Amino acid sequence: MALRRAEVEVGVTREVTVVDDLTRTQIVMYAGASGDYNPLHTDEVFATQVAGFPGVFAHGMLTMGLTGRALTEWVGEERLLAFGVQFRGQVWPGDTLTTTLTVTAVHEDSVDLDVRTANQDGREVVVGTASARLDP
Repeated sequence: MALRRAEVEVGVTREVTVVDDLTRTQIVMYAGASGDYNPLHTDEVFATQVAGFPGVFAHGMLTMGLTGRALTEWVGEERLLAFGVQFRGQVWPGDTLTTTLTVTAVHEDSVDLDVRTANQDGREVVVGTASARLDP
């Protein structure tokens, strides 16, 4: 895959569903992969009765990872120069997340992107920016 300057321009957008109907199993699998067993993400009783949430919810870094996958599938892992996000909302089991990537600037050898991931209700859960190297 090549990301060429002649093929991108400001305003070009790509939208990708990064997870459809997030499951508790996926959340627990991420806990195991990351080593983050915070009970807010793994223990229903703790999340509801101790912390006062409606239930367990996904790790922020799981949401960032799903968002990052949409990014690297477009620009390529080897071209990604920077990627940063802010977490804006919790992600719950059953959520469907869609990432929207928008080119905000094209430079001689790189491109800047606006990165946004929203749930099925249109509520943004992650917002951020990225930059990627362009091929000649």
